[in-house]
Amino acid sequence: MKTINKTQQGFTLVELIIVIVILGILAVTAAPRFLNFQSDAKASVIDGVVGSLNAGVRLVEGKAIIGGQNTTDISCFDNNAVRAANATTEVVNDTATDQVTCLTGTDVRFGAPDADLGSILAAAEFSGGIVAHDTVSGAAEVPALTVAAGTVVIANNLQDLRDGRCLVTYTAATSATARPTIVPNTNNCN
Repeated sequence: MKTINKTQQGFTLVELIIVIVILGILAVTAAPRFLNFQSDAKASVIDGVVGSLNAGVRLVEGKAIIGGQNTTDISCFDNNAVRAANATTEVVNDTATDQVTCLTGTDVRFGAPDADLGSILAAAEFSGGIVAHDTVSGAAEVPALTVAAGTVVIANNLQDLRDGRCLVTYTAATSATARPTIVPNTNNCN
């Protein structure tokens, strides 16, 4: 037969409740430090923007190559094709940026979308609160948002753009041999 040791005791209900309360307090204070889902989500959105931009740029580049417009300074993308810009009827000198732009369609420089808001939005559709600004649209913000000429900045929201964090910078191609650059900045996505 088995003998029971009467000196061995278990935990009381009060002791168990105290331990559970202490563990609960630790979980509430420590978990948010380890589980920062907001910054991970914002960084993932930026990665998605980069993927969308890359796909849009590749599509326009392919259409420009097919149309023989991948080495020209200005051509226009509309009706699912890149066509030569007729200097007398299809382009206008934009006094705000001092560049020649298309009257219809979107601007394509050296086979890739130009660094203006219209061209970027035509190449890659953004939704869900994503904001993008170029030199002209950034200057129209109150207070003005500084955007370098020849670039478009894209972020989760306007505050991230203003703070210069968690954003993507698109810089247009400057020659037939220089591809556009798409640079993500996922530092400090909080």
